Amino acid sequence: MVRLEKIPYGGWKNCLKLSGDGIELVITLDVGPRVIRFGTSGGRNLFKEFDDQMGKTSGTEWMSFGGHRLWHAPEVFPRTYALDFEPVEHTWKDNVLKLVQKTEPETGIQKEIEISIQNKTVHLTHRLINRNPWAVELAPWGLSVMAAGGRLLVPQEDYFPHPDVLTPARPLVLWHFTRMNDPRCIWGDRLIQMREDSQINSKQKFGLCNAQGWAAYHLGNDLFLKAIPLIPGETYPDMGCNCEFFTMPGFLEVESLGPLVKLEPNTATEHIEKWWVIPNVELPMEEGPLIAALNPHLKDAGLPTIKI
Repeated sequence: MVRLEKIPYGGWKNCLKLSGDGIELVITLDVGPRVIRFGTSGGRNLFKEFDDQMGKTSGTEWMSFGGHRLWHAPEVFPRTYALDFEPVEHTWKDNVLKLVQKTEPETGIQKEIEISIQNKTVHLTHRLINRNPWAVELAPWGLSVMAAGGRLLVPQEDYFPHPDVLTPARPLVLWHFTRMNDPRCIWGDRLIQMREDSQINSKQKFGLCNAQGWAAYHLGNDLFLKAIPLIPGETYPDMGCNCEFFTMPGFLEVESLGPLVKLEPNTATEHIEKWWVIPNVELPMEEGPLIAALNPHLKDAGLPTIKI
């Protein structure tokens, strides 16, 4: 049974707790839209919470707060960093929670997120609506800010030996501050791994075109899976990225992006994610045993497994 109840949380008086199938989410209504908490019922929060920002409802600078948020890409300052301190409207119908942000005065873009829990899966529909009298080019961008101490897992594309396949597999996109020798990263044969390490005081980011359609974050013994769609034939931002990953001391972001669209006035573009949280999962560091431990959970979620 899925339940929705109003609660205070983290210093905010108005939040919603959506729970069911052993899953728990907390959504802020005083700011956002944001999912500030996600995990198993009564378990740890897999999302980062910035303690010095919790409960804040005003300010002159953009705040992350943590949790999961909706942005629009490409990343440009100040457009991307529009403030979101306004209260969020919500409706609850047929077990679907709909969150509606007031139109951003800086951009003329309105954000909506619809959330439901079905068969132990969280379904999220992100929506950007152009309220300007002119067309705007953008892409929806879902950012999950994961708590410190975990490990990101991203599948490589299927391996084929030379000369069986001679065409390239996909683009890997780097930023000016990306370090290929960063000790937090392992560029494996079947998986890319990146650790959140609060002792390393630098930033790291990479993006790619991920046709496998998923990424994972392992924190303690909890496994977070995110389905990341890739729509064939569409143009994606940042040199073709449908997913990007960023870390600095204290958190790691698992980000998904929708296609670039020229959004006409009063029209919308949507971007869908699915989430799973699986408790009591042990994952080794070595790639072979790691894949053997991970594949059953990918199969249960209906995601592509990793071929060995």
